Amino acid sequence: MFPVPEEKILVIEDENITALEIQTKLESWGYDVVGLAGSGEDAIKIANEKGIDLILADIVLRGDMDGIDAVERISQRFDVPIIYLTAHADGDTFERAKLTKPSGYCIKPFDDTELKYGIEIALLRRDLEFKNQEFIERERMSTVKDFMLSSTPALTS
Repeated sequence: MFPVPEEKILVIEDENITALEIQTKLESWGYDVVGLAGSGEDAIKIANEKGIDLILADIVLRGDMDGIDAVERISQRFDVPIIYLTAHADGDTFERAKLTKPSGYCIKPFDDTELKYGIEIALLRRDLEFKNQEFIERERMSTVKDFMLSSTPALTS
């Protein structure tokens, strides 16, 4: 029996064959693909319903919303790493994508090893940032506790 993958990945890709190829790769690497979204609207719906740990997003999608717009909307609710997988490398598109603070930007056709390592690094950074935030919060709470304990004798006298 295979271990249950912990990381949930949303794939935003409107080319069905490409989306299925990406899903097969991700699952063979041990990731849980929680959804294949062919439009920005579908991506937002899947993210809200299933929760996600990482987004792989194409930029040009069918519908009124492109991948960058979808990522911006999802990022308002979920603080997750984003890796763009796109055939669009023009400067304007890249500048728009940079505003969403992606963890990666892979030009199609991309190398499988590059994608795999990009995902691992993005998830590692997410975990390290989370641990850092936990440490900062513990330090803050310790300072508050120390202050309260040192102030208690003065308050009771």
